[in-house]
Amino acid sequence: MKPDQLLHPAPAGLYCPAGDFYIDPVRPVARALITHGHADHARAGHGAVLATRETLDIMQIRYGADFCGARQMAAYGERIDLGGVAVSFHPAGHVLGSAQIAVEKDGLRIVASGDYKRGADPTCTPYEPVPCDVFITEATFGLPVFHHPEPKAEMGKLLTSLRQFPERSHLVGAYSLGKAQRVIRLLRDCGHDAPVYIHGALAPLCDYYISRGIDLGDLRPATAEGSSPADFRGAVVVGPPSAFSERWARRFNEPLVAFASGWMMVRQRAKQGGVELPLVISDHCDWPELTGTIRELAPQDVWVTHGREEALVRWCELAGIPARPLHLVGYEDEGD
Repeated sequence: MKPDQLLHPAPAGLYCPAGDFYIDPVRPVARALITHGHADHARAGHGAVLATRETLDIMQIRYGADFCGARQMAAYGERIDLGGVAVSFHPAGHVLGSAQIAVEKDGLRIVASGDYKRGADPTCTPYEPVPCDVFITEATFGLPVFHHPEPKAEMGKLLTSLRQFPERSHLVGAYSLGKAQRVIRLLRDCGHDAPVYIHGALAPLCDYYISRGIDLGDLRPATAEGSSPADFRGAVVVGPPSAFSERWARRFNEPLVAFASGWMMVRQRAKQGGVELPLVISDHCDWPELTGTIRELAPQDVWVTHGREEALVRWCELAGIPARPLHLVGYEDEGD
């Protein structure tokens, strides 16, 4: 069997004809396998969804109990037969419950990475290399310029700012799934044990992370009625980036705006967003991690998607590894 016969791009997403399922489809389909809970990969309206327990729970939190017609949980490493195709889910290290999906038939194995990272992150299960014939890799930061710094060093910048400006509220923009919880956990691991105030939009997912054994310390609502700007002097306030342009952000004392994202390496993005303190903390692989992963797996073929496809394809070709871009559409950077 040729790889394209087992899995290939279709208008709705990556499609497996033999098993009649899609991986992270961008529109409602009869059967969807979902790598993780970010909205650009996990959409509501499918007939049936197969995913890890955490991803199913996260989809229910975000979309409601009727987000799909039927659901099935996949444990990491469990082999599940779908029409004669063996599928299995393996840790991707991106966010809680995130998975790579291995698809196997007639001795051919294709692994779809979904979004993944190689760096340490106590809020999710670490990435696990899965030997394969074809590796489908994301390339969100697939340019040689992207070398992400050590996350704790970036968090040190925030702690230094707190000491330098004890009267100012430090507002940290972080996406609600994965990034917010990782930032809070990093703060704790760096010794910050003071209360962290969170926007109400983050509470359901923070509560879920806590229920799954992720210790986030003392969290308090940043939207308490009757609060005054003085109540948040010197405090860390975490919220979704979209909230920083709303009235909500003006309740804080001399707010200093920070943003945690791999894109904060691009100074123009920080400047355009009015970010005073950019924190380069990414939940995706940087260039050395992408290329290092491909070298480690040594697949026969690499398919590249979701980001800077051409540069990584060119690197593979120069390394003697057949590669091609998939040009899938509909994927953004919610969890960068």
